[in-house]
Amino acid sequence: QVQLQESGPGLVKPSKTLSLTCTVSGGSITTNFYYWTWIRQPPGKGLEWNGYIFYSGRTYRSPSLKSRTSISRDTSKNMVYLQMNSLKPEDAAVYYCAARNHPDYSLQARLYDNWGQGTRVTVSS
Repeated sequence: QVQLQESGPGLVKPSKTLSLTCTVSGGSITTNFYYWTWIRQPPGKGLEWNGYIFYSGRTYRSPSLKSRTSISRDTSKNMVYLQMNSLKPEDAAVYYCAARNHPDYSLQARLYDNWGQGTRVTVSS
């Protein structure tokens, strides 16, 4: 059973860079057709898809965040990373790492097989 665990700083100052890690256990991040996806939920709002890194290494970032976001991985550590720069107060959210094992990407939460517990990020000076 794949398990995901997010980790990050918790509090980040505006204009600074956020770095989050998703540690994957119970399976390899290079296993065929896995999407390792970053999703966030701002307070009082719905889920927002930040982007993914596919098992092949291909990445996709949401157009609204693309200029500030990078998604990467370390296959030797079985970790996936999200980096977001120029942080704004509206970037405050619970950030989730989620996995979907399917050839097609999806923006439907119910189609994701595995979720981390989420890590809360506050943006404040």
